[in-house]
Amino acid sequence: MCKGLAALPATCLKSAKDMKHRLGFLLQKSDSCDYSSSQGKKEKISPTQRVSQEEVKKWADSLENLIHHDRGLAAFRAFLKSEYSEENIEFWVSCEEYKKTKSPAKLSPKARKIYDEFISVQATKEVNLDSCTRDKTSRNVLEPTLSCFDEAQRKIFTLMEKDSYRRFLKSHFYLDLV
Repeated sequence: MCKGLAALPATCLKSAKDMKHRLGFLLQKSDSCDYSSSQGKKEKISPTQRVSQEEVKKWADSLENLIHHDRGLAAFRAFLKSEYSEENIEFWVSCEEYKKTKSPAKLSPKARKIYDEFISVQATKEVNLDSCTRDKTSRNVLEPTLSCFDEAQRKIFTLMEKDSYRRFLKSHFYLDLV
């Protein structure tokens, strides 16, 4: 791992990550963006996919209620995508799927894939973790267990809960459903 990046202030790393996301957005074809945003609206409007008002109101009680409901997770994911921060929920979902791994032989390749995609400093969808958590998770992946991502997953959950979840509850993604 590059020791030089750890010495940089968190604000510099955050700014660089924001720029990476913006540039990625600009490089996308405009028609693919239009499709994804119109697709998200279709999902919410479709009568076969309606969610009861009662259920939608439960989503405001906790992030847990929201992400453990299929439609809630889809709405939250669409919101995060609109903010260019969907890597957080993708990491959380990947960790949940990882915990369901039955075969010990599959743990190592799955753990490595999650690490390379979300934890590594050069990850394509790097999540915002402090250096201690990142280092501990790096060590855990060397001898993976079903709980090797637990601390990192908890940190990302807390980050979403304190930040994006609150904005989600004020967004049209949620208010349109209520």
